[in-house]
Amino acid sequence: MNDDQPVLLEKRGTCLRLTLNRPRALNALSHTMVRLLDEALSLAEQDESIASVLLSGAGDRGLCAGGDIRALHDDARASGRASLEFWRDEYRLNARIARFPKPYVALMDGIVMGGGVGVSAHSGIRVVTERSRVAMPETAIGFVPDVGGTRLLATAPGELGTHLALTGRSVGAADAVLCGLADHHVPARLLPALTEALGEPAGPGTSAVGIVQRFATEPTAGELAAQRDWIDGCYAADSVEDILRHLRESGVPAAEAAADELLTKSPLALKVTLAAVRRAARLDSLEAVLDQEFRVSSRVFEHPDFVEGVRARIIDKDNEPQWKPGSLAGVDDQEVARFFAPLGPGEQELGLAPGPAHDPVNEGQAE
Repeated sequence: MNDDQPVLLEKRGTCLRLTLNRPRALNALSHTMVRLLDEALSLAEQDESIASVLLSGAGDRGLCAGGDIRALHDDARASGRASLEFWRDEYRLNARIARFPKPYVALMDGIVMGGGVGVSAHSGIRVVTERSRVAMPETAIGFVPDVGGTRLLATAPGELGTHLALTGRSVGAADAVLCGLADHHVPARLLPALTEALGEPAGPGTSAVGIVQRFATEPTAGELAAQRDWIDGCYAADSVEDILRHLRESGVPAAEAAADELLTKSPLALKVTLAAVRRAARLDSLEAVLDQEFRVSSRVFEHPDFVEGVRARIIDKDNEPQWKPGSLAGVDDQEVARFFAPLGPGEQELGLAPGPAHDPVNEGQAE
């Protein structure tokens, strides 16, 4: 194990520990890290002495804050293509994690956002703590949820996923479990003991999930369960405009606050995000959703809202992005549909699903 490496590998007993090791950057994913994780999974899959894989993040702030947004921003400004290759490998890694044949335990402690969700929430055993804050906050920077996030959010109960996708809000342990983003709550103080237990030789009838369950406790109550009535009622609408109208007319202060929050996001990103989540619900596999997300990400990467959103939220931090267009009325259905169209000449589809990514109900139609 070399502490200078961005991903640390350590075999403890029968468990291969993978540690994202960029604590100063909140373990933000780089292309190199994606490749190292993929290589580590190949090692774990082929080595019969490895019974399970454990993913965690270095430092005490979080597992992973997402992709390296500054690098993506700089690439977009320079009209580069490196980001597309990063996403191609990242999405393939997300699919591999979901299908990994051995127990893959993700410790989703602290901040888990964007790409951090992609390397954890598709795993078979997902552990959150009282410190967890899980989010897909892409609309705030003019982007759209990816890394399979639209599938995760589309399968959340009721319209909870639509609410989280559009607002980009983070959730704690109980709400992450409720939304299907995590499975178990383990107090942060017990994570070292859990880690050690996973490396011990498994006895008869012992499994990785059984070990995690020994340490699991009930999390503190969340917020979303009590808000289901207004969330499900307002977010079931077919357009962002109607969602906003329902939020305003609900008479619920929390709904009014959500409406105010939506108006700070990129209008284009909001409309494409709603369409992406609705379409993901009709696709039959994670691979098909990732194929769709790659098309959308490739298009969003070329749109000025992404560069402007990163500038305003992350680089200059003035929180005054100048979106183009500046209103929902300026984004029409044809513009939204363009983000889901097959990639053009000279562009390569992701191609994870056996057939082309498409909406079996409404091919070519925007939401």
